[in-house]
Amino acid sequence: MACLIIYITCLAGNIIIFLLIYFDINLHSPMYFFISRFAILEITFVSVIVPKLLDILIAGRNRISFAACFLQLYLGDTTGITECCLLTVMAFDRHLAITNPLRYLDLMSQWCTKLAAFPWAIGLVASFIMTIFTASLKFCGPNIIDHFFCDLAPLQNLACSDPHVSNLVTSILAILVAVLPFIIIMGFYTHIIITVLNIKSVEGKYKAFSTCSSHLIVSNLFFCTSITVYVQPSNSQHDKFLAFIYTIVTPLLNPFIYTLRNRDVKQAFFKKLSTLNSLIQIRCK
Repeated sequence: MACLIIYITCLAGNIIIFLLIYFDINLHSPMYFFISRFAILEITFVSVIVPKLLDILIAGRNRISFAACFLQLYLGDTTGITECCLLTVMAFDRHLAITNPLRYLDLMSQWCTKLAAFPWAIGLVASFIMTIFTASLKFCGPNIIDHFFCDLAPLQNLACSDPHVSNLVTSILAILVAVLPFIIIMGFYTHIIITVLNIKSVEGKYKAFSTCSSHLIVSNLFFCTSITVYVQPSNSQHDKFLAFIYTIVTPLLNPFIYTLRNRDVKQAFFKKLSTLNSLIQIRCK
């Protein structure tokens, strides 16, 4: 039941974020464009994994076909890799806004759609390679997955054939699509911090830090757990706990992080709430 509540809360939170940005003209900027795409991605990410987990926990149906398992593997890895790349794009957006504010809107108006599509292209290709190498292994049973969803390490450890090549490909791609983006993000934020510290206005420093802090928190939560799991996959109990953090807990927290730490989103939320309240209010005579 707790998992169901988490799933519903995660969906509701990310849907609210997306609708606020879509309907509030004050939030029609590149930064919020990427946040709205990130909200859609989070909805997709948890919807790949949690429904089957709920089916296991509530209905007790702990079986899954090979086709469904590898489909879940492919879609889960696709959305996970896409999230790594999209977080990098969002860091680039903040870096450009703070270090080159005069050209920011002009440049991002040309790049926004392409930059939002680029992470999906990387995710689809990289995940396909990982899935193909894992699916090429021989599985002769007993095919009991020691995990709460079909992930790379648990499936590779089930194989009767040598999974060394598949493990190596997974680790190399994990470095390219998780470690490298994380290093790039840290590089962007190091430069942002240096730039912000040179701003003389205290208000200017606060505004710059407030627009970046939410994204930095989200990035660290996601990357620190996923990198640990995928760079050196071991399928341990520790890995399962970390997987639970980045697949379920982090998507749950993200809407609250972006809402509670973002003044514009809070203002838009309470404005829409006030409008809705005035529409449904019944005056008693």
